[in-house]
Amino acid sequence: MSLMFELDPPVDRALRDGVVALWADVSNAGGAVGFVPPVDEETVRPEFVRHLASMAEGRTRLLVGYDEEGAVAATAFLTYNTHRLMRHWVWLYTVMVHPRHQGAGYGRELMAAVAEAARGFEGIDAIRLTCRGGTGVDRFYAACGYKEVGRVPGAIRVAEGDDRDDIMMLLPLN
Repeated sequence: MSLMFELDPPVDRALRDGVVALWADVSNAGGAVGFVPPVDEETVRPEFVRHLASMAEGRTRLLVGYDEEGAVAATAFLTYNTHRLMRHWVWLYTVMVHPRHQGAGYGRELMAAVAEAARGFEGIDAIRLTCRGGTGVDRFYAACGYKEVGRVPGAIRVAEGDDRDDIMMLLPLN
């Protein structure tokens, strides 16, 4: 079964709670989405509120994937670049698929839906993301068409003595 994707869904309590729960579950399963386990929903919530504020200002768009039960199963945030010379590409943040759906192809579905959504944004030619080295997620993004365009060694400190590369990747949309 495929996920049902919605760009810019109405933000209600179910969506807010679903995204926060997803974020905590992905983090606790070892996902590199801005937190190090263990993390609870109350720790994640302020970061989601910052995303909501950016959405309200029109700077960020939310893509949600719902499973067959209508639960939030995947998300991605696309953020417009505010630098006047770089407005032709968007940032991709907080790409998540719930751990219970791992291995079902939903990650590839999500990335295809992200590219399709971004192609509909006026003046956007590419998607740029960064990911944490040492997780293998860069190979996943490469399989989805993204190319590594830069790397900063040791830029991400997961824990004392555990520094990871910050890998920059780009997907041209043309």
